[in-house]
Amino acid sequence: MSHHFNELLTRQLGNEFAASQQYIAIATWFDGQDLPQLAKHFYRQSLEERNHAMMMVQYMLDRGIKFAIPGIGEVRNDFGSAEEPLKLALAQELEVTESIKNLFAAARAENDPLGEQFMLWFLKEQVEEVASMSTLLNVAERASNLFELETFLARETVGDAGQAAGTGSPDAAGGTL
Repeated sequence: MSHHFNELLTRQLGNEFAASQQYIAIATWFDGQDLPQLAKHFYRQSLEERNHAMMMVQYMLDRGIKFAIPGIGEVRNDFGSAEEPLKLALAQELEVTESIKNLFAAARAENDPLGEQFMLWFLKEQVEEVASMSTLLNVAERASNLFELETFLARETVGDAGQAAGTGSPDAAGGTL
């Protein structure tokens, strides 16, 4: 068994649950600002991050890896502008990308091809996650008002590849929501 990989994966499990909670906080902030498209987007993102965590749970269960569900820290709930939560979300996705790259590297270093293979889907997913958050932030910064951003989200599909059926995603413990 890959001990370092398993430790990093358990830590990442906590990161995914934390990301899910942060996205709920962002969604409710947007909801409170009467920005329903942004709220809807981040409610979906929260479920996606929860599903990612449950995929990791299922993987560890399938491989007989002992783990504990980690707790999460505080999430940020207040923002001064619509760009602030988008910047936070982008920074969070960039951080997760680094963690996933480290997980892949740890599996490779420990000669764990199953761990490597499992992380490949997450690497691909992170490309989409960073791109979608970058797009949202860019559009928000260019929009003359928030309703243009709302219209953009209502019109475009942004960042839903990880939710789509047939994506080849790993199974999630208890099923995806």
